[in-house]
Amino acid sequence: MTTSAPDRLDVTALFQRLTGGGQVSIVDVRTPAEYETTHIDGAVNVPLTVIESHAPQVAARLDGDVVLMCQSGTRAEQARRRLTAAGAGGLRVLDGGVEQYAVTGGDIVRGRARWSLERQVRLVAGGLVLAGLAAGLRAPKARWLAAGIGAGLTFSALSDTCTMGRILSALPYNRGPRDHTPAEIIDRLPAITA
Repeated sequence: MTTSAPDRLDVTALFQRLTGGGQVSIVDVRTPAEYETTHIDGAVNVPLTVIESHAPQVAARLDGDVVLMCQSGTRAEQARRRLTAAGAGGLRVLDGGVEQYAVTGGDIVRGRARWSLERQVRLVAGGLVLAGLAAGLRAPKARWLAAGIGAGLTFSALSDTCTMGRILSALPYNRGPRDHTPAEIIDRLPAITA
């Protein structure tokens, strides 16, 4: 098994574990819309926003070998930290996303195509910077918008968080076909048997 760190797992190792009959639970922390677009077959969608607000309840349902995944690993790592602090153990973050897993030959489920949250953040941030610079041609103080976005992106990288992503994830576009309550989402996780 190849891993880059004890709390990380690469897509090849995940594929080998799943095809080798290993018991692995995959928790996809992306938005419901991203999950609907494409996800690893058998993965359970528990958005990061639910984990942030209900970490103890989610952690209580996780047992055994659990792999957290998202588009790039950032949200999955945030979820791992939050769930570990709430008492969950043995959590790993998948290095590589759904598309990388598909390259290894893994089964993925494709649905309605939507933009990933990271792509939406790049569009909004870039659009706001361009708008600030364009408006700055007439009103120089409008360039502060571009500076503010740049500062926000810098803070986002340094803190490994994304406030803009959190705001965008609440938009109707990023919800699935039906918005589930946190209790419904948590109930989809396998119950721990004693």
